[in-house]
Amino acid sequence: MPKIEPVEGKSAAISADIDTFIAEMTKSSTPRSSGTGRLIFALDATASRNETWDMACQLQGDMFQAVASVGGLSVQLVYYRDLSECRSSRWVTDTSELTRLMTRIHCRAGQTQISKVLAHAKRETALLKVAALVFVGDACEEEEDKLLPNAHELGRLGVPVFMFQEGNSRTVERIFRGIAQASKGAYCRFDDGSAKQLGELLKAVAVFAVGGIAALEASKDSAAIKLLGQMR
Repeated sequence: MPKIEPVEGKSAAISADIDTFIAEMTKSSTPRSSGTGRLIFALDATASRNETWDMACQLQGDMFQAVASVGGLSVQLVYYRDLSECRSSRWVTDTSELTRLMTRIHCRAGQTQISKVLAHAKRETALLKVAALVFVGDACEEEEDKLLPNAHELGRLGVPVFMFQEGNSRTVERIFRGIAQASKGAYCRFDDGSAKQLGELLKAVAVFAVGGIAALEASKDSAAIKLLGQMR
């Protein structure tokens, strides 16, 4: 059963429906998926992302469809919100199930916890190889020198991090680019009007998670070319 990131100082304000949601994600009666590629899909679920959360739910479904012809994809959802809440789902391959899990989450004010996401990815790949980590967010309130060591370690372990930035903060861009470069991944910025672009990039990452660089090269679409240009 996947590890749930421990939460220190958990607030009593966390609603019962979220506790039920977590129980559903981690119940032992559900068998571990057998997808050929393992992808961690991490999201900033703090209040600033509230307006684009539904878009993220739709885009993950598109990822599954993109790799239907090249093999299976197993995805784990990770999200953070509040001051210390950072949680992960079990690994799933069913598109509708993952969408359902995501729609049960409501964005809540808090601080970024990207360091926890990177550390979680390291633990998961130590258990069973993770092909890639995708992160979608719009902010970073953590020190760059606290994030890059874990990013470098993920690169050493062969887990590229794909950092997708919502908005146009130059500071966030610098840090996100640094994480992507340190892990041998890629960076891209998007906004409210470029949901299609983000969707294409996420599909390209899914293809990479299943078939590696060779599959990405074979796809020959613009999103794949954009990612390859940074990964080489």
